[in-house]
Amino acid sequence: MINGGDALVLMPTGGGKSLCYQIPAMLRIGVGVVVSPLIALMQDQVDALLQAGVRAAFLNSSQDYETASEIERRLRADELDLIYVAPERLLTERFLGVMDHLLDKKHLALFAIDEAHCVSQWGHDFRPEYIQLTVLHQRYPTVPRIALTATADELTQNEIIRRLGLESARVFISSFDRPNIRYTVVERDNPRRQLLDFLATQGGAAGIIYCLSRKKVDETAAWLNGQGITALPYHAGLDAAIRQTHQQKFLRDEGIVMVATIAFGMGIDKPDVRFVAHLDLPKSLEAYYQETGRAGRDGEAAEAWMTYGLNDVVIHRLRIDESVAGEEQKRVERSKLDALLAWCETAGCRRSLLLKYFNEETSACGNCDTCIDPPQLWDGTIAAQKAMSAALRTGQRFGAGHLIDILRGKNTEKVQQFNHNDLPTFGAGSDLDEAAWRSVFRQLLASGLLFADAQAYGALRLTDAARPVLKGDTLLSLRRPVKPIRRKASRSLEKSALAGRRSTTDNMLTSAEASLFEALRAWRADKARDQGVPAYVILHDRSLIELATQRPANATELLGVVGVGQAKAERYGEDILRLLA
Repeated sequence: MINGGDALVLMPTGGGKSLCYQIPAMLRIGVGVVVSPLIALMQDQVDALLQAGVRAAFLNSSQDYETASEIERRLRADELDLIYVAPERLLTERFLGVMDHLLDKKHLALFAIDEAHCVSQWGHDFRPEYIQLTVLHQRYPTVPRIALTATADELTQNEIIRRLGLESARVFISSFDRPNIRYTVVERDNPRRQLLDFLATQGGAAGIIYCLSRKKVDETAAWLNGQGITALPYHAGLDAAIRQTHQQKFLRDEGIVMVATIAFGMGIDKPDVRFVAHLDLPKSLEAYYQETGRAGRDGEAAEAWMTYGLNDVVIHRLRIDESVAGEEQKRVERSKLDALLAWCETAGCRRSLLLKYFNEETSACGNCDTCIDPPQLWDGTIAAQKAMSAALRTGQRFGAGHLIDILRGKNTEKVQQFNHNDLPTFGAGSDLDEAAWRSVFRQLLASGLLFADAQAYGALRLTDAARPVLKGDTLLSLRRPVKPIRRKASRSLEKSALAGRRSTTDNMLTSAEASLFEALRAWRADKARDQGVPAYVILHDRSLIELATQRPANATELLGVVGVGQAKAERYGEDILRLLA
């Protein structure tokens, strides 16, 4: 980029993507133009850059005419190093006119297209306006471009290259691994109780809980508040002002739990999110990776936790089948869902399988549920045959709930209505309880031996792949269902974020260091409140921990602390040194 070439950068969330365009923009002549889809992200990035002494600004719909005009004046006057702009604003003739003026003066340093996966129709967050960004290549062919994303499988990568005209760009792919995140999937039993047990282990830290529907978001947030946990709802059905308020509160206050649909999250730059929980299955492994990547951006230990059940599989397959998308897109979406289901049902290392999806090989991680407590496998061939036989003998017209009643010999009103108590399979599966049978059906759906027919209200039907198993030509190993165990809380919900921290360096603070850390946090909170910025924009927790443990005594030693550069040392050094003394 510094030499003027194009680039495509794939790097995990928190891996330093922003530096890939910020540093070249500072070193090249002129202004770097950053295309970003999110207003909140622009604000946070600019706040952080201003703290570091960089001349930065943003243009978006949240500003009045006078503010926007002043920023455009500064642009024309070469008074900015970086300008963040929404794609809709960039594509206006007014803004393109400013770019033309800068090009004439040779003051366009580069174009950075952040969240570049938004250009892909196969991706999980398609934005139509991103396709129009080809205008940058057509109108300004001499200005280098860099496209960046944290989430793109091979299909999405190829579409980014094709749609943005980056065929000659160098491609830089960093490891997708986030070793500080622990992945856990639990079989859904009592999701609210399971969630509460999980939250009890998080020490009152900040986190995000994803739900599939707006209604579930509202109900979950209200219920959590009733349990004494500060939770805020976020979804597209809320008034824009409420969404903005909730997002700002999450970013700027500590210990807030955001309960949200996927409308929340892309580009959220809060480093101390300690967990991301899913109460419903996401759309794909790409979406899951993107959403869980919002945890642990500071490099400290974080958790990705999800409840998963049979109904998730059926609902997602039905949504795909009933969508108005073309057959090719449906095929791609089914393939992506299959990969996610295989990941949920794996008996091997979750991290290894997740990274393999992004064409990266690694050994078992030791930091996911299947590594820590490996699941048991059993010969499920006969159980699978019974399940598929029940589906066949009932005309492949019913869902899993009714088939389980038949297999377990439950004489329900529906069973009697269709005389299914006369079938040979009635009671043939009484040796397994309901949870075990739901696990069997879930795994048969995940492995593609059964599918939920949208045209028949989700009735389970056999696929061609089921025949060898049904005939006994192929053996089938299944995961043994895990009996739900309540996680014992190692920390109460009332403890502070520091008390709830699990350091990846096993670096425990002494009582004196902990007191100093709390004093630094209080000072940081005051500064952030005065300036109207998130606390982490002043200094990250990691910087405060180093300050508390190293206790620098002068300006030179202060510059040796991670996150304290020249601009912050000049701005806050006197306060910090006085507090440490």
